[in-house]
Amino acid sequence: MTHEARSDVTGGGEDVVALLMRQHGDIRNLFDEVERAEGEERRAAFRRLVQLLAVHETAEEEVVHPSARRAFDGGEQVVEDRLREERDAKERLSRLDDMDPAEPDFLPALRELRTEVMRHARAEERYEFAQLRRRSDPRRLAAMAKAVKAAEAMAPTRPHPGVETAPRNIMAGPVAAVMDRARDTIRKVMGDKG
Repeated sequence: MTHEARSDVTGGGEDVVALLMRQHGDIRNLFDEVERAEGEERRAAFRRLVQLLAVHETAEEEVVHPSARRAFDGGEQVVEDRLREERDAKERLSRLDDMDPAEPDFLPALRELRTEVMRHARAEERYEFAQLRRRSDPRRLAAMAKAVKAAEAMAPTRPHPGVETAPRNIMAGPVAAVMDRARDTIRKVMGDKG
């Protein structure tokens, strides 16, 4: 089913898979922009990349992964694999975030991160998103897209390695209040009582 057909089925609302795959494209484009830019333009593009990666991963961790765990056989392992990849990428991104984009080691490190992030995105699309789309009601996918947008509006704007699950988000100290509000908003949008 095409994205347009999927939108028609959900009553005009975008489904979560289409939303996240579009964001994967935005992430690829931002990597290109950071690599091409120089000086202050590179710094600004890198800030946008860091922010997009941070909010994107937080939304996946709070909305998509919990649903995937329950949606299909083997979902638990698929999610655990994605969380491990996300943790590794956050650690690498955090190290890059401490570097000056003008340093000679910055671009090689950025390219390594890009390879890791794109491999992770392909695995999500193939093993997690495809199963979610197959096994979830279109209205649920549309509600998840709304929940992802709500989570992104409240997500941290910097990487937090080791904070890839709800319990770890709570233990993150100052971030806990923001994550609690995000979770409450997500539950409200999704119509969940829990």
